[in-house]
Amino acid sequence: MTALADWVFGGGERYCAACEGHCEDCPQILNAPHTHEGWQVWDLAQRLGGQIRAIPGAILGWDMTAALAMATALGISPRAVVELLPVIEAAMVRGVTKQNSQADISGD
Repeated sequence: MTALADWVFGGGERYCAACEGHCEDCPQILNAPHTHEGWQVWDLAQRLGGQIRAIPGAILGWDMTAALAMATALGISPRAVVELLPVIEAAMVRGVTKQNSQADISGD
């Protein structure tokens, strides 16, 4: 999950935009979740865009209370969420922080 989250939140999808189709060596395919619970938590992570904890100038992570409530509403195992979501959250914070600092440097 870490490799997939690093790829997606680190801007990997922009890298793939140049591809004409799906390549079998794509990190997003190679690092896809292997279990049903993994897919559920990955889907949950994709839904958490509006549940960000932040301070001026920094993303701290996701609102885990909201994440667990969403997981419960979606019928996702709370144990899977507490095991997998923090790993994805850490990659999201690293990726967003890096992209924001690069935007600050370039003036975008």
